[in-house]
Amino acid sequence: MTDDLPDPLPGATPFPPDVAARIAAARAALPPGYQPRTRHRDGQGPLFTNRLIAETSPYLRQHAHNPVDWHPWGDEAFEEARRTGRPVFLSVGYATCHWCHVMEEESFEDLAIARQLNEDFVPIKVDREERPDVDAVYMTAVQALNGHGGWPMSVWLDADRRPFFGGTYFPARDGDRGAPKGFSSLLRDLAAIHRRDPARVARAAESITEAVRVAMSGTPPGERLPGTEVLRAAQAFYARLHDPQHGGVRGAPKFPSSLPVRLLLRHHRRTGDALSLEMAVHTLERIAAGGIHDQVGGGFHRYSVDEFWLVPHFEKMLYDNALLTLAYAEAWQVTRRPDFARVVRSTLDYVLREMTSPDGAFWSATDADSEGEEGRFFVWSEGEIRQILGDAAPRFLAFHGVTQRGNFEGQNVLFVPRPDETEWEALAGAREILRLERESRPHPLLDDKVLAAWNGLMISAMAVGGRVLAEPRYVEAAARAAGFALDCLRVDGRVQRSFRDGRTSGPGFLEDQAFLVQGLLDLFEATFEPRWLATAVELAEQGEELFADREAGGWLRTAADHETLVAREKPGHDGAEPSGASVALLDALRLHAFTTDDRWREIAVGALRAHAPVLEQQPAALHEMLLGLDFLTDAAPEVVLAWPAGSAPPADMVDVLRHTFLPNRVLAGAADGAAAEALGGVAAVARGKRAVDGKATAYVCEHGACRLPATDAAGLAALLAPVRPLE
Repeated sequence: MTDDLPDPLPGATPFPPDVAARIAAARAALPPGYQPRTRHRDGQGPLFTNRLIAETSPYLRQHAHNPVDWHPWGDEAFEEARRTGRPVFLSVGYATCHWCHVMEEESFEDLAIARQLNEDFVPIKVDREERPDVDAVYMTAVQALNGHGGWPMSVWLDADRRPFFGGTYFPARDGDRGAPKGFSSLLRDLAAIHRRDPARVARAAESITEAVRVAMSGTPPGERLPGTEVLRAAQAFYARLHDPQHGGVRGAPKFPSSLPVRLLLRHHRRTGDALSLEMAVHTLERIAAGGIHDQVGGGFHRYSVDEFWLVPHFEKMLYDNALLTLAYAEAWQVTRRPDFARVVRSTLDYVLREMTSPDGAFWSATDADSEGEEGRFFVWSEGEIRQILGDAAPRFLAFHGVTQRGNFEGQNVLFVPRPDETEWEALAGAREILRLERESRPHPLLDDKVLAAWNGLMISAMAVGGRVLAEPRYVEAAARAAGFALDCLRVDGRVQRSFRDGRTSGPGFLEDQAFLVQGLLDLFEATFEPRWLATAVELAEQGEELFADREAGGWLRTAADHETLVAREKPGHDGAEPSGASVALLDALRLHAFTTDDRWREIAVGALRAHAPVLEQQPAALHEMLLGLDFLTDAAPEVVLAWPAGSAPPADMVDVLRHTFLPNRVLAGAADGAAAEALGGVAAVARGKRAVDGKATAYVCEHGACRLPATDAAGLAALLAPVRPLE
């Protein structure tokens, strides 16, 4: 790499001096051994470098040496569009997106297509994980135009940021992959239409933008508060969709989030409904046995391309692993099945080993591709395994479904055709040998940015997994990550979206705030350290100031002082990740129970009313919000432990709490004296709760009304037994 000013890109005007200097400085700061991601090189390095070299996002940096004159999202690009009269081409994706890589190689690395983009458009690249607000706006437009969406997302905008055409992946040229019209022809036609008939483009942009605004504004609030009938309707909906043979929802592809296991476990608890438990448990069994579960290294891939959970799309996302950990931990509480506990441990161990920074923060994702092939890092040939394992191979091959023919492009995705926990344990050594062997392979790309929202989810997973399975190392990891988030993901007290290379990307969104609050509440319940609860209250208060929809109830995704886009989203859908609104609702209910401040309950009730029409008509659209409705309509006890000063928390009572599936509750505890005073300062529910007669004591209350305290584990278990059935 040289430090010279960058050369112009094909068909692009020379960089302005300040931009050229910025690119040169970023290029000079690249670490030794830096490998540019491009096929355009000379003896000294990449032939092309664009503005994205100065960005921190791994996805944007992947495109920094394309011959395309990429701009990051911002005013500079739209000012250039206005000055030159050119439309904007917006490409949205993320670092571990397989088809994003395909479109890059086919189109954005193609010199002729790059020239078209540079001459006729102002090209912008966006990392959807850093800017979910931008992604949501233009994905809504693409879905309105096409009936579906996905990534890479390709959208054409005017200088006022209004979309006038859009789609997803486009093959490079006519006839490629069977497409009648390729990306190059589309660029030619859209540029011609924009020049020839700007009034037509303006009409399309206004019409699509208005549709986006309507779609993202949410429905008018309902007149009444949703009740338990919504929970019953959701269960009935999923019962109709459930795949009784393979688990999850019928058909393919199969996403773990498509069947809300945690909601079904709650429904079973309150109704005794056997089908709800069967759907949840069978789904978790099949996911754990399938190729979507990394049988060698632990953790889960993003989804299965088939109906069997067998062949995955091989990228691994932090949020999937956090959410599945919570589901398996709760299922273990219900069933006490050792395989569910084992999955919790192996998933969290994978995250600590491969997805955790030296500072304790959690990285975002790993790619599906390595060595130019999807899944190459994860698959095996029969011969490979025989050579590596020797005499142990036949037993391993039989248990993990390995054949000479393979099940994925001549290779084998490991799975478990006939689960047997004894046999699983017996083959643990063989799996570890393969894992270590796999480490010598070239690894998929790591997206090492730290996202506040996803770290919040994994803090919850580590805290809950550690508390439930009595594994202090997971709780310690949660505390370390929480410390990183509070120190490095806040600027002037404001939560930021992401962190990488010592820099934050900008103010966070509703989900960043809400997921961190949830993580801190779960961490408090795992440690009883008042600082985590106090900070959760502080962040939740800040979240209300920034994101509350004061007119209709609930929350908006962006703060009032955020960049103004063509629409401001009111989250009304749970997908692979829960919406910020769903998690904020449950946060508010938990905070009400901890603090006894009725304002938090009023906030939660207002949010439920705001989303009542969707909850009543399409409960599956907000399946994570139903966890909050279940909390509100349940007894939701407040459990406080008190023990004599100088002693440890009562292990037998803590064991009762970790073994008991009691999702709708809050937990607090402290030793008498200074610790109890500190706790009472932030958790009103704990005030006045003291050890009785020098014995560890458990208080179980409901809305502040407490039953007689228990001074032994059996007494605590009896107090926890009642369940408020669905009406």
